Amino acid sequence: MTATRTSTTSTAPRHVRVGILGAGFAGLGMAIRLKQEGEDDFVVWERAADVGGTWWANSYPGCQCDIPSHLYSFSFAPNPEWRRTYAPQPEIQAYIRRVADDFRIRPHVRLNCAVTAASWDDVEHVWRVATERGDYTAEALVAAPGPLSEPSIPRLPGLDSFAGTVFHTATWKHDHDLSGRRVAVVGTGASAIQVVPEIQPLVEHLTVFQRTPPWVVPHGDRPIAERERQVFRRFPAAQRAVRAGVYLGRELLVPGLAYRPGLMTLIERLARRHLRRQVSDPELRRRLTPDYAIGCKRILPSNRWYPAVTQPNVEVVTDGIARVRPDGIVDASGALHRVDTIIFATGFHATDVRIAALTTGTRGRRLSDVWNGSPQAYRGTTVAGFPNLFFLVGPNTGLGHNSIVFMIEAQLNYVAGALQHMRRRGATKLEVTRAAQDAYNARIQRRMAQTVWSTGCSSWYLDRTGRNSTIWPDFTFRFWADLRRFDPSAYHLGRTSRRTRDAPVAAAA
Repeated sequence: MTATRTSTTSTAPRHVRVGILGAGFAGLGMAIRLKQEGEDDFVVWERAADVGGTWWANSYPGCQCDIPSHLYSFSFAPNPEWRRTYAPQPEIQAYIRRVADDFRIRPHVRLNCAVTAASWDDVEHVWRVATERGDYTAEALVAAPGPLSEPSIPRLPGLDSFAGTVFHTATWKHDHDLSGRRVAVVGTGASAIQVVPEIQPLVEHLTVFQRTPPWVVPHGDRPIAERERQVFRRFPAAQRAVRAGVYLGRELLVPGLAYRPGLMTLIERLARRHLRRQVSDPELRRRLTPDYAIGCKRILPSNRWYPAVTQPNVEVVTDGIARVRPDGIVDASGALHRVDTIIFATGFHATDVRIAALTTGTRGRRLSDVWNGSPQAYRGTTVAGFPNLFFLVGPNTGLGHNSIVFMIEAQLNYVAGALQHMRRRGATKLEVTRAAQDAYNARIQRRMAQTVWSTGCSSWYLDRTGRNSTIWPDFTFRFWADLRRFDPSAYHLGRTSRRTRDAPVAAAA
């Protein structure tokens, strides 16, 4: 590809066996797995100021995981100290930091070190990686940027003219006091239903712009008593049993989500009753009632969302946004809503991840061009034309009902198996075949066709071609079984005698 150096150093690149992009759950999990395999020659590049990934970036008021704490953690690093059944962001961030310390990963992490380009060298059989803190070569590259790492802000006409303060929930301005302000929250997804109840009592007036109402169910969150934590400390098997029970309970949703959407009727009734009990105004209740199949979008737990939006200082606008003026937002009906702060709770770029535009594989092809708006991978992990590259939480590994950490651990097993296979065979290049990748994705999409995620509505799970390239359309234990062992028959192996550890780094695009 065309050469223009972007790194800030002129020294020779450092060579590592494995380079890991991202220090969230996935990236740190890969680092820990390498340590367990006896591999110390690796580096973790993290563009943020600390480890944590999504849970470092998202620190907005009320931020909390909607998967139970005992399941939203590594199986090999249980945490008996969870203080709530659904952990808030500070607890999760503290857990991730503690895991990084306990497994001695910190020396391998380079903070404030964004990757600016990665290109495959088909002569040397290395990835040439340019970062903000220097250049590297890596024999294998593990991309773990997370699907919820790039905030999505809609291109609203006139937004640049707004005279007030604008930010996304993932880049919360903690120094911006909302007390007494007129605030607009754009979006009513997972982050909005958490942040709105927190800021509603503070603001003078809150305007919530809703495009699609979410299905909301009662939240089962509660404090975990000290006596429970004592049991978990003394009897780790008790916590493992709770984890297993939570996992099985979440998997019970799969028959309705993936096989027979009609089975979701009971949960829909629960959600409708929750709405009726908490919203007495029939007109507001009508506007807050979804018109799509439950489960098509993520089902959101909250006991505080409906009470918050029924308060006198809150207005729910469903007419859509026409444009932004310096003094507020004009909706599609022409009404002006005067605000001094706009908060976007509009999600993330889940299907057009930034790393794809920075990664160049064989024959000089950029990954974003290969995917062309519709990501595909083999087992959500490897991509034809991009040797020695492994994605964690890649295409069709996302979940609408269970813990992504479970999926990550399955992928860690698979990547570790791939690296072991390369070492045993003396290979320097491993690349999935196009035939294997195409056949796998054809099976995924056939399976997807009958699920609620494809038949129930339009959602952020769908890429710009209308294809669901985000969700895993089946039981998660089947994903685990598929990735339990590496399958060499799906791959080409190669070997080069031209690899050197001090070759000059390829220029970044």
